[in-house]
Amino acid sequence: MKTPKHTPFLILVLFLSSFASCKSEVKVVPTLSTLPVSKIKSDSAVSGGIVTSDGGSEVFARGVCWSLTPKPTIIQQRTSNGKGVGQFSSIMPSLIADTTYYVRAYASNTTGVAYGNEVSFRTSMISQKGSFAKGADIGWLQQMEATGYKFYNDNGVQEDCFKILKDHGINSIRLRTWVNPSNDKASGHCSKVETVEMAVRAKQWGMRVMIDFHYSDSWADPSKQVKPAAWVGHSFTQLLTDVYDYTADVMTALKTAGVTPEWVQVGNETPSGMILPEGSTNNWGQLAQLINKGYDAIKAVSPTSKVILHLDRGNNNGLFRWWFDAAKANGAKYDIIGLSYYPYWLSGSPDYTLSINDLANNLNDMASRYGKEVMVVEVGGVDTQVQNTYDMLVAVQQKVNAVPNNKGLGVFYWEPEGARSWSGYALSAWGADGRPTKAMDAFIP
Repeated sequence: MKTPKHTPFLILVLFLSSFASCKSEVKVVPTLSTLPVSKIKSDSAVSGGIVTSDGGSEVFARGVCWSLTPKPTIIQQRTSNGKGVGQFSSIMPSLIADTTYYVRAYASNTTGVAYGNEVSFRTSMISQKGSFAKGADIGWLQQMEATGYKFYNDNGVQEDCFKILKDHGINSIRLRTWVNPSNDKASGHCSKVETVEMAVRAKQWGMRVMIDFHYSDSWADPSKQVKPAAWVGHSFTQLLTDVYDYTADVMTALKTAGVTPEWVQVGNETPSGMILPEGSTNNWGQLAQLINKGYDAIKAVSPTSKVILHLDRGNNNGLFRWWFDAAKANGAKYDIIGLSYYPYWLSGSPDYTLSINDLANNLNDMASRYGKEVMVVEVGGVDTQVQNTYDMLVAVQQKVNAVPNNKGLGVFYWEPEGARSWSGYALSAWGADGRPTKAMDAFIP
């Protein structure tokens, strides 16, 4: 009778496991312990194993693999840790905060791949409240993904846009929300449901969240503040109810989904007011009432969320003094003054170096004159002028950080991922190759 060929076997176990045997040719220890909480962070964890062999085929690869679903394999996320037998440990990087993962140790030799027992763990939540916000407004992302746009990291590897942003220092996400938007890929969507979905994703990636109420069915900005179609014909008294009910509805949906926005805007770039004509700056008494209905609804659902009032042309101190003096005189309620800063949109598109000090002076004046915190909630530079945009972003962050008494809270790039090839927008920070430009490196610590 022919003697069967001797076959090596492997035994794997995650730390805190005990050995056991089975009758298969590749032996796997079936019991292991959950990783200690002390080893788990919001974006990484440590696991490992023990590999033993009977001296047959060499173990040429070993490590851990993990996924969001049970029984992870090496075709999913994995990290390697050398070869051979013995004990090893490996770091699992780039994890999502407050998320459950499944992990198994693995080892490979000529007989194939063997896996250790599975263990599950949950990454910790992160709280960055009080730290400087490095943000991105990404309202287009969901539709970019839906239409097949692919995002690539600096090395040309396709990845989730959230991960690419996070790897470039982004820790906060801004999301606009519209009342009854169309299905236009660039000027629609951003409905309540879509906003909540994106906010949940942001939270899963460990990001802080800002919600931007436009109180319109599409873009609201200095050139237009169009009342939602469903509110047309309503009396002013009814408009006050509309604002409160709609704001509370969106905030409640976010709360139900487990998201607490750190900041919430009442209106978007509102130098002429919002929900025109009733909320025009020609009738500040009514505008203040509309603002306060939004404020009250936000605080009723989410008392810790800070309310932002937002104007464009952040370098224009005269505009800001005129507007916020009137807001104060009419009793408008808010916590933070939000500014947009786009040198490209200023008359003649001057270089940022000609207006950056005006931005700094305005930031300091707003903080001292009204006793409020300040943030640049929108900024952007020409996508093809990469170095100039990088330099501008560094300068803007420095100016906001320098506001006395820690009243400068952060800087948000508007649609950095909104590549011109998809959106036609010239001020993104994404290249034609689907990768972020070097301008995004300005946010890396």
